[in-house]
Amino acid sequence: MNTIIVTKINEVFMTVDCDDAGIKYELSDYFTFKVPGAEFMPSFRTRQWDGKIRLFNMWTSQLYIGLMTHLEEFCKQREYHLVGQDSVIPKQDISTEDVVKALVDLKLPFNPRNYQVDAIRDGINDKRLTMLSPTGSGKSLIIYGLTQLGTSGRVLIIVPTTSLVEQMYKDFADYGYDVEANCHRIYSGHDKETDKRIVITTWQSVYKLPKKWFAEYKMVIGDEAHLFKATSLKTLMEKTENAVMRFGTTGTLDGTKTHKLMLEGLFGPVRKFTTSKQLMKDGQLAKLNIKCLMLNYSEEVKKDCKKFSYQEEMDFL
Repeated sequence: MNTIIVTKINEVFMTVDCDDAGIKYELSDYFTFKVPGAEFMPSFRTRQWDGKIRLFNMWTSQLYIGLMTHLEEFCKQREYHLVGQDSVIPKQDISTEDVVKALVDLKLPFNPRNYQVDAIRDGINDKRLTMLSPTGSGKSLIIYGLTQLGTSGRVLIIVPTTSLVEQMYKDFADYGYDVEANCHRIYSGHDKETDKRIVITTWQSVYKLPKKWFAEYKMVIGDEAHLFKATSLKTLMEKTENAVMRFGTTGTLDGTKTHKLMLEGLFGPVRKFTTSKQLMKDGQLAKLNIKCLMLNYSEEVKKDCKKFSYQEEMDFL
């Protein structure tokens, strides 16, 4: 039986060693995906790039630690023996009761929902997750809980827009946190240096900063991670080499700018904690009522419309 040995390099990468060179080619194929819309990019059109991203580096044997579950599946399918995976991501075993008790101590203005408690518990235990939770599910409370219960070290929260920086800052204040003393916001015009424990920033503001700027952070959270530009997210997250705890939150993974495999590599495996349907059923979201209006046109009008250009059809409608 072929053996694959994994060794942790830092909190981003692990090496995947195997004696058989053929297995490296298998790994490279397994962890390669085509970038959506690549055919429209200048580098693809000029044939400087084939439109694919390869997450396994054949020359250095490096792979994102967040792809461990995929590596385990790869080995299981081919009956390869995997060694060393338990030492790469050490896990905790905190109970739901412990999390509930700790959340009570935070003196929140309301009681967290069960799935929010589950998300915080799983985040603390597993260290890295991509949390799939829909709009209206209270992702900011999950993020707040992780920052308070998951680590006493510095935390970097990355969001796509300046409005979300301000929203997260306001939400933390609403939960009773002393944001003036503990939170720093970074976007255009704001100082990038601070000694406050929690930094909330847009990814555009920090992804070009040197690696040493990221060294102090022990937890990194990407909110609305599906909206991040793939290459910028990759550049940013690879600099957070000391962030033991890594979480991405998103309401959707369909048609994302950043491929699911990359999100899992940088943050961790995807886990769903609730759905819009369940939130509606529980009365926590307004129920959806769809009315479909069918417009019936005469055969003569339909025949004429077939001759229309796109703009003529839009004008007609």
